[in-house]
Amino acid sequence: MSVLNVMDHGAVRVIELNRPEKRNALNDELIAALKDALREVDADGGLRAIVIRGAGKDFCSGADLAAIQKIAGASFEENIEDAQALAELFELPRKLRVPVIAGVRGRALAGGFGLALACDLIMADDSAYFGFPEVKIGFVPAMVAAMVRRNMSEKDAFATLTLGYEMHAVELSQFGLVHGILNEESFDEDLLAFAKQYEKLSGSAVAMTKRLLYDIDADDLSTAIAKGVETNARARMTDDCKKGIAKFLEK
Repeated sequence: MSVLNVMDHGAVRVIELNRPEKRNALNDELIAALKDALREVDADGGLRAIVIRGAGKDFCSGADLAAIQKIAGASFEENIEDAQALAELFELPRKLRVPVIAGVRGRALAGGFGLALACDLIMADDSAYFGFPEVKIGFVPAMVAAMVRRNMSEKDAFATLTLGYEMHAVELSQFGLVHGILNEESFDEDLLAFAKQYEKLSGSAVAMTKRLLYDIDADDLSTAIAKGVETNARARMTDDCKKGIAKFLEK
């Protein structure tokens, strides 16, 4: 059985973690498959959005037992290599041309929470809950710290990373981490409908906006605005913009 299910619905590609019996826990095979699936996205110019969701009741419960056992007996160099493989996965969604949406129901814990945060948007149902329980076993949610810090205030990030408690989707929506709460009974349909909004928008404009937003993360205001000027000028040269302006003027 494949650890991933990949399905296209028009211009939306759904990538489903397929280890429901393990609560979609991350292992080497699943991490590698996810990276391969995401790297294939930009080669398909017809895609407008990606949805990552979990099969069964949970999104992803973090590392599986075998992975944790491997960590316990590994050398420092082996642990660096293992952590780097997961770090590459966390970086990929932001590098893609199209929006990547995490569809979370049930558990999104540890690396599973990290995977959701790595996506551009998180949509959840009201059964979803999130947390970094690593500190309870002497582990550090280290790679996800960069994403948590970018999405929360310093004090809230500190509490989230160090207290190890679990938070429901509604609570995270108040922080702005969860974009929307969907109905549990119609979750898959509503999630797909949300993603399909990107089919009606300019693919080039969305892609350029995404790239600009993340490129100005560490810039001062003047540098960020200067990058905006360049992006604005390049956007005006695209076919989508020229056609959009012509259609607007016809009205």
